[in-house]
Amino acid sequence: MSAEPIGLLLSDVDGTLVTHDKVLTERAIEAVDHLRDAGILFAITSARPPRGLAMFVEPLHLTTPLAGFNGGLTTDTNFHFLDEKTIRDDLIDPIVELLSEHELSVWIFQGNDWYVLDAQGVRVDHEARTTLCDATVVTSFSAIRTGVNKIVGVSDDTDACAAANAALQERFASQVLSTQSQPYFVDVTHPEASKGHVVRYLSRLYGIPTANIATIGDMYNDVSMFAVSGLSIAMGDSVDEVKRAAMEVTTSNEDEGFANAVAKYILSDLN
Repeated sequence: MSAEPIGLLLSDVDGTLVTHDKVLTERAIEAVDHLRDAGILFAITSARPPRGLAMFVEPLHLTTPLAGFNGGLTTDTNFHFLDEKTIRDDLIDPIVELLSEHELSVWIFQGNDWYVLDAQGVRVDHEARTTLCDATVVTSFSAIRTGVNKIVGVSDDTDACAAANAALQERFASQVLSTQSQPYFVDVTHPEASKGHVVRYLSRLYGIPTANIATIGDMYNDVSMFAVSGLSIAMGDSVDEVKRAAMEVTTSNEDEGFANAVAKYILSDLN
């Protein structure tokens, strides 16, 4: 538990704030209400596009920025751009080629637009239903030359995803940030577009030291925010590497891990 008073909680969404079936439970909603009553700000960050976070604004009464694409694009709740980082233009084609060589389907996100080559491709329909965002089908990515926030490799072959992620990290090193938000995704962003960047952005925006910010998540892309926050909490069903990177471990997202973490690690000292 952090020795510093917490002024803001930054939460991952999928695998953390919602259940495996993407349900925002009543206990999760109540936990955010309790944070607000205690004067603690609450914000969310995700590999999703900011518009894919719209469904949480009303039930959670969000006024804080929506940090999408793992920190690649942050907007206000009306989706006006606040902070944006894009992949270097000359790296777009090589990244797409590497993902394709590993037999992953490729998605490209450019601002509010999501481009795919096949509407029936792997997980396209699932992603559209999860985020309530529709993909634009193109015959090639050749016309997308600039302003790319995130490139995603997708496959149900999780070993292929892991191999592609390792290859990206080896080939491009510090030129991009390659991580996995889910075992079946490989997310490629600007090297400074991380959830750790989101912590620092919110720290500056609200004048809250990072030592007074708590973070909670479940996947490899959450480790960067664990590293810079005063209190970090991993979900109970996270892999061991993610758990080791956090200060505390809560229950799983199927067992109210988010609400339990808020009660045990953030609000308990205030009661």
